[in-house]
Amino acid sequence: MSVPTPPPDEPDPVVVMTGFARALRASGVAAGSIRLAMAVEALTYVDPLDASQVYWTGRITLCAERDDLPRYDAVFEAWFRGRGDARHPRPVVAESPVAARRAWDSASGGCRPADDERLRTAASDVEVLRRRDIADLSESERRRVDELITSLAPQAGVRKTRRRRAGGRHDIDVSRTLRGMLRDGGELLVLERTRPATKPRRVVFLLDVSGSMSPYADSLLRFAHATARRLPTAAEAFTVGTRLTRVTRQLRTHDPSEALGAAGAAIPDWSGGTRLGDTLRAFLDLWGQQGLARRAVVVIASDGWERGDAGLLGEQMARLARLAHRVIWVNPHRGKAGFVPATAGMAAALPYVDELVAGHTLEALQTLAEALAHA
Repeated sequence: MSVPTPPPDEPDPVVVMTGFARALRASGVAAGSIRLAMAVEALTYVDPLDASQVYWTGRITLCAERDDLPRYDAVFEAWFRGRGDARHPRPVVAESPVAARRAWDSASGGCRPADDERLRTAASDVEVLRRRDIADLSESERRRVDELITSLAPQAGVRKTRRRRAGGRHDIDVSRTLRGMLRDGGELLVLERTRPATKPRRVVFLLDVSGSMSPYADSLLRFAHATARRLPTAAEAFTVGTRLTRVTRQLRTHDPSEALGAAGAAIPDWSGGTRLGDTLRAFLDLWGQQGLARRAVVVIASDGWERGDAGLLGEQMARLARLAHRVIWVNPHRGKAGFVPATAGMAAALPYVDELVAGHTLEALQTLAEALAHA
């Protein structure tokens, strides 16, 4: 990845973002070096002199918790403009190129060129790690990727509910309209409207923890934990191997290390065999048919190696497809050269899969997050 060098009369967005991140940390937002590197990388895809694009880029990459948002808005307002509506930011307009340079240099907090170069190097390192196979990472590289996975905030699509809320254009809210008429002496002054309420669609993870998936199982559990943090009431997680284990409660622990430690202690068949058909049938009988899989996005992460009956797996996948809103299969080998879904389990399941994605790199997990958001 290369960060574009601005013209001499324009501010360096890398330097400015560094100073902005320092101000965020001073206000209590955990905008550390990893998040800052992600923000700098994201700036390469937007116009760094468009304040609206900079606002949303920083908000997505530098904020980790809901409580960060008010602080982020306040610091952005003070840092980039000093006035106006932070939710609809406008670019800073200086009187001249020299004035613009001085304003942005002041915002950078006196960053030295060495700081700029270190940040560029860190951003390049993150870009390389995004595309590295997780199974090939060193221990230190895996720790960095784990931090980046934890910083993801996967979102789910929304679905309509039977509840109604005020607003919309078409449906008339008869009861509210009548109450308004009573308040106004029987005159019909306003036609109140109503629309369906929405809620996040449930996301259910079925994660293969067998021996063939061991290089990727920890990262996929971290991704499920990041989703559970973002959607605490709409995310469910199970592990599948030789048996089915529900780990939803463990992954709802806020701290990633504690959550994965608790999940690991609860999984009795880590790095064991694979009986996808039996465990999927157990899930559907105990949980899915009772409502957990209905209209949900079900994410199955497995390489498709099946030691049991592949025909049984195909039957259970057909059951699942009838219940779920969408079935996404994550195969770590999907993004590798020469991949063919030729294993017995993969071949049996594929006709009932809506989307087959890779899961072997951080970039692939980001693609999975996008698939969830659009499901």
